[in-house]
Amino acid sequence: MLKVINCRMSIQALVVLAVVMLTGCISVPDSVKGTSPSPVQDLLSVKNAPELFIGQEGRFGGKVLDVVNENHRTRLEISSLPLASDASPELHEPSFGRVYAYVNNFLEPDDFKGNYVTVVGPIMGLEKGKIGHADHAYVVINATGYQRWKTVQRVLVPYNSGAWNYYGYPYYSGWGWNWYYPDPASVETILTR
Repeated sequence: MLKVINCRMSIQALVVLAVVMLTGCISVPDSVKGTSPSPVQDLLSVKNAPELFIGQEGRFGGKVLDVVNENHRTRLEISSLPLASDASPELHEPSFGRVYAYVNNFLEPDDFKGNYVTVVGPIMGLEKGKIGHADHAYVVINATGYQRWKTVQRVLVPYNSGAWNYYGYPYYSGWGWNWYYPDPASVETILTR
């Protein structure tokens, strides 16, 4: 019995160590690192006092709602989401505003519209626009870098507590191989490079 407890504690310690080590592997892609150590990411602060942030480097991301090609540049309309530690948009968070990101070259609309992106560059202020028939002030960024994210779905299979463990009430299966009641698997959508 004592060996089983020690084995379980060792496995738990290894799992915690692996998680801590892998957390250090998460990094911001070079394309959106920017030049400042901590670009502005608080869209609401920029929107409320844009004059304080003009010229500062900002990093915003979210879902691309529209792509407009102009002469020598492309405008991305982004529904902004909070960013994770790797600068990818957090999928299950609500949007807190819109951003116009101007990229100084041609971008194919089909490659970006409906997908997720992170942009970095100097904040230029606000620009008037419309969402439907309503007036809206967009935060404008002159994107010097961008990262397009891929949407991937992965299946999360519940943990099987082992082959010869006892499974008690309400599943009186007793001792034996694979006598357990499995939880259903779930599907999670994530963003990857």
